[in-house]
Amino acid sequence: MNILQKLSSKNLLVFNLVLIGVIFGFFLAFLSFSCSTPQTSTVRAEENPVIIPENALSMAEGLQTVFRSVADKVLPSVVELKTVSIRRQQTPNFPGIPWEFFFGPRDGGPDSREQEREYRSQGLGSGIIVRQNKDTYYVLTNNHVVENANEIIVAANNGKEYPAELVGTDQRKDLAMVSFKTSDSHPLAVLGDSDSVRVGDWAIAVGNPLGFMSSVTMGIVSAVGRTGGPANNINDFIQTDTSINQGNSGGALVNIRGEVIGINTWIASNSSGGGSVGLGFAIPVNNAKRTVDEFINTGTISYGWLGVSLNDPGKETLQVLGLEGKRGALASQVFIGSPAEKGGIRPGDFITQVDGREARGMNQLTMMVGDLKPGDQAVFSLIRDGAPMDITVRIEARSDQVASENKKLWPGLYVAPLTDEIKNSLKLDKNARGLFVAQVIADSPADVIGLRQGDRITAINGEEVQDLAAFYRFLREKTAKELWFGFIRGESPLATLKYKR
Repeated sequence: MNILQKLSSKNLLVFNLVLIGVIFGFFLAFLSFSCSTPQTSTVRAEENPVIIPENALSMAEGLQTVFRSVADKVLPSVVELKTVSIRRQQTPNFPGIPWEFFFGPRDGGPDSREQEREYRSQGLGSGIIVRQNKDTYYVLTNNHVVENANEIIVAANNGKEYPAELVGTDQRKDLAMVSFKTSDSHPLAVLGDSDSVRVGDWAIAVGNPLGFMSSVTMGIVSAVGRTGGPANNINDFIQTDTSINQGNSGGALVNIRGEVIGINTWIASNSSGGGSVGLGFAIPVNNAKRTVDEFINTGTISYGWLGVSLNDPGKETLQVLGLEGKRGALASQVFIGSPAEKGGIRPGDFITQVDGREARGMNQLTMMVGDLKPGDQAVFSLIRDGAPMDITVRIEARSDQVASENKKLWPGLYVAPLTDEIKNSLKLDKNARGLFVAQVIADSPADVIGLRQGDRITAINGEEVQDLAAFYRFLREKTAKELWFGFIRGESPLATLKYKR
């Protein structure tokens, strides 16, 4: 078949027609798309315009302006604290490896002696510039930030660094103060009123988390009056969901006005590294105001001492003592010769207020007493045998030695009602009587005369004890000169020695 015949064949004709149709179809589709796309887009934009309400935008921009202003106000008064702790340790000296390492020095000479090596550990935290005296600036921070630090450097927001000195520390509140000298000008933080803080308030944290200097994070106040901080911290904390991480410690928690309401101190976290999960805690700034003055004036902190051992009673104890629904703390022990005993406070008194301020629990009451100055006269409102009464006590200075002198802790034991749960755990008859001795303080009067944990007290000085209320009443009324207990140990009824007062 020649070329003309091939070109005129039926199959080729069909193929050509199909090819022309496909090309024409693509052309029409392209033309339609090119024309319709802008038109459809324009119609949709006109039918559904995205309009941001001016009032909402103004409110958002106004809030943004507030946050910017807070950052501008607070950042210059929050610094980074770089610390170095030096530890020295004796290490073996092996100059002749491998011979001396395996066999020791050949002549027993000086190479056999140990040498001292120095280890430097670096730390990081934050601080708040709170006072100025001429060219000296004072920075408030946490005790755990600068504790055991041999070197302290203050890094300011302007990029400059200054060597700092430790002014004072307070382990009980986890507060400390350092100072640095400079002719440069640094603004002071404005201290607010943490007593006015409410749940739901804005909370803005300023500090240096993980070394990222001058960081600002925002959230709200999640709770107030939290207790149970690390290392027996006696503060009642502000809880916030503001992002706080390692390095924020000692930094500022501020309100929407840029006033410091707390000192960021610790976080609760599920991770071993302590990452933020929205559970941050700050020391209320009102707890630190007197501390600031004492640091600057004396370099030490003095605490008031009442001379009682407090505890938060359980539900059963509150019920037995007729204190259901009451808030306060139980004075379960009183130190012999203490301000409390001199003023008339006795074991079993339930303290509800100090100078008219409500005591919501043991930790807060401890802090309230600690904030009293030695020599102050304070009025303690309490409940005794169901009756409210006020007792005035002259506060003395607290010392660790006196506060830990167990031999003066009266009577020196913690007792609990013999509940069904306790009876079951001890496999006692349901009709068993007495008060369960939960703890006996070492070297206390109760320990000296022979009581032990697990005993069941049945009498005080021969008077049968029916319940916890009677126990405390007899302690007040029957033990002016001597004290002894009737008790059951195992199945045997016994009596203690007599403690002469």
